[in-house]
Amino acid sequence: MTRARVVVAGIDGSTAAETAIRWAADEAVSRQASLRLVHAFVWPEFKVPLGSTELAPGLRAGADKVVEESVQLARKLEPGLEIEGTRYDGFPAPILLKQSKQAELLVIGSRGLSVTLGALIGSTGLDLAANAHCPVVIVRPDQVLDAGDHVVIGYDGSSASEVALDFGLDYARRHDLRVRVVAAKPLYSADGQIHHLDLETELRGRPGRPELELVEVSGHPAEQLLHQSADARLIVVGSRGRGGFSGMLLGSVSQTVLHHALCPVAVIPAAAIGG
Repeated sequence: MTRARVVVAGIDGSTAAETAIRWAADEAVSRQASLRLVHAFVWPEFKVPLGSTELAPGLRAGADKVVEESVQLARKLEPGLEIEGTRYDGFPAPILLKQSKQAELLVIGSRGLSVTLGALIGSTGLDLAANAHCPVVIVRPDQVLDAGDHVVIGYDGSSASEVALDFGLDYARRHDLRVRVVAAKPLYSADGQIHHLDLETELRGRPGRPELELVEVSGHPAEQLLHQSADARLIVVGSRGRGGFSGMLLGSVSQTVLHHALCPVAVIPAAAIGG
């Protein structure tokens, strides 16, 4: 599968979607990638023939306006960035999952749907975090996007956390940030064996390593990550892991991190590993 150099952001005209656009536009520039803004037009999924109702022209015009205004915002933020906006008929999760198959990164707002349809931090956000084919970044409109001078990475030796480590290090290099690796006790290797973390060994072969510190913790993983990331620019975790980070961003841990993180959260879904 060939991945395009594109960052995809889910949009719907909400404040949270605007925050996602701001984060995604900045990241696309940093990656030297293009930006694709994707709007899911859900009305056809309710099986009401648009052609038979007076609402049809207004509904489609409203959806097109969301795309147009989102593109205008992105161009205002980053005039030199290659930007496209597209409307698709359907629900957000399947549309964005399909987009993730060729994207470098998927960005969504945690309140990206109206109250009547739910919120992306709920089933849609968790679905994308668990099943997308590329890393997923979830932002909230109450977060300060450019605050903090470091990236926090949850690490437990699993394959998912290895990819999270690479993702976090790359982000830190491009944005000139420090890195804080939060490692769970006990720590597991890829074959499931418990071992002691030798950070120098784990990072050997990763070029351009930024300033880095290791924090080994025990206890509830979500609480530890939130504590360590209170003044961070980004939290990066794998969707599944071993030991203390097992099931990270699934179930109650997911809810805790996504609802209470003071910075954007990047998730490495299982399908994105090696993809």
